[in-house]
Amino acid sequence: MRSYLLLLFCATLYGSNFVLGSLLLQAFPALHLSAYRLMVSSVFLLIYLAATRRLTKITLRDSVYLVPFVLIGMLLHQVSFFTGLRTTDATTASLILSLAPIFTALFARLFLKEPFTIRMAAGSIVAFAGVFLVVGHGGGLRIAITPGISIMFVCMLALSGSMILMRKLTERMDALVATVYTTVLGCISVYPIAIWSEPHVQAQPRFWWWVLLIGSALLIQGLCAVIWNGQIRKVGAAKASLFLNLQPFVAMVLGYITLGTPISLTQVVGSVLIICGVVLATLQGKRTRKSHDDKLELSPVER
Repeated sequence: MRSYLLLLFCATLYGSNFVLGSLLLQAFPALHLSAYRLMVSSVFLLIYLAATRRLTKITLRDSVYLVPFVLIGMLLHQVSFFTGLRTTDATTASLILSLAPIFTALFARLFLKEPFTIRMAAGSIVAFAGVFLVVGHGGGLRIAITPGISIMFVCMLALSGSMILMRKLTERMDALVATVYTTVLGCISVYPIAIWSEPHVQAQPRFWWWVLLIGSALLIQGLCAVIWNGQIRKVGAAKASLFLNLQPFVAMVLGYITLGTPISLTQVVGSVLIICGVVLATLQGKRTRKSHDDKLELSPVER
């Protein structure tokens, strides 16, 4: 029960990340925001890793998966996440990213030769029906694929691809060590892009904006990473991933309370379909789940 409560705590904070990101974009340029948060979380994770004496050297073989992960899971994911949030509301963004487990299963089938069952296919159809309702106009047949929605789909694909790369990377090094190194390298890669694409930053955020930025980075990208990596070893990756399905509901409620984002009946129905589809696709038999739990130890710190 303690592990489940800790995972619920992490999933709630991950869901709030969409709303907090939308709020912080009112004071910070998108890429600078990403770089600043990665910088704060990198310092925190490095201190934690050094305190626990788990620092290890990176070998050339590790870089085979480490470099692609940084480019896809950190650089592309971070840039697309905050760029997409500039024109997409937090609820819609969270619903699109909730498709990540399904695309992860598809990529696992293609690159890791893992089975893609009938249940996964059925869950995918149900989830995509939910997305159809969310991005449609008033539940009609006309789909509004805005630039922001397209960018969030790219963000979701980058997240799914990073999970496959992280799976291979954690076969070579400890999951927490991999998370720390990828976060640090992600900060190093994002910051030059931020300086190049947004060279003249005029915004001068007030003190409390910096408090919100540092606090969210420490909690969501720092503390939650440590908690998640610790609890996922106890309950298994398959069970832990189900808690992430709570993110759209958290984003929807917090978005309504803090940002005044309206919640339509179409979004509610669509979110229920997406959650049901993802749960249906990710639930597996005992034998399959056990084998996957032994292989997969992932942390969603890079959202």
